[in-house]
Amino acid sequence: MNTPLFQGELVRLKARDPETFAAAISRWNRDSEYQRLLDSETSRVVSKKIMKEWIEKDLENRPEHDYLFLIHTLQEDRLIGFIGLDGISWSHGDCWVFIALGERDTWGKGYGTDAMRIMLRYAFTELNLHRVSLDVFSYNPRAIRSYEKCGFVVEGRARGMLNREGRRDDFVYMGILKEEWERTASAGGSKDE
Repeated sequence: MNTPLFQGELVRLKARDPETFAAAISRWNRDSEYQRLLDSETSRVVSKKIMKEWIEKDLENRPEHDYLFLIHTLQEDRLIGFIGLDGISWSHGDCWVFIALGERDTWGKGYGTDAMRIMLRYAFTELNLHRVSLDVFSYNPRAIRSYEKCGFVVEGRARGMLNREGRRDDFVYMGILKEEWERTASAGGSKDE
C-alpha cells in the first residue's frame, strides 16, 4: 500500500501536458529510427502546432478507459517517452500496452523496462486486469529483451507483415498474465536478473 503507484526505480509516470508533449513528439518524429521502432505506419514529420491540436482533441475525445502517461526520469524530471494501455476489454480483463522512448540517450539503460513494470503493476493491481498484450517488430531485439525482463512471453508471429527498406520483417506478439507478473514481480522483477 505504500508503494508510489506511478513511480519506479528510474522513472515516474505523469499526466499529459499538451504543450510539452507536442514539442517532444514533433522533435522525436524527426528521428527516422525512432519512428521505425514506434510504428508500422509510413513515417512522417508533424509540426508542434498540429501535434498539439491533435493531443488536445485526443484528450477531449479519448474514451474514459484508455490510459496514456508521459515517462519522466526521476533524477532530472526529464520527459523521455510515453506509455499507455489501450483497447481494454473489461469483460475479458485484457488490454494492449504501448511504449516509446524518444530520447536516444535513454535507450538500453533500463528506463523502458522500469516504465513497463510500473504500467504492469497499474494494470494488474489498480485495474484488476488478467492479461496485457503487445506487439513488437522482430528487428527490435532490445525491446524484446526488455519485455521478457518484465515477464512477457512470445505468443506468436505475423511473418513478413512489415515492409521496411525492401525487407520483410515479422510482428512479434507477446503477452503476460497476472499470475506470471506476480511471479516475476515477487522474484525481484526479472527471471534472468
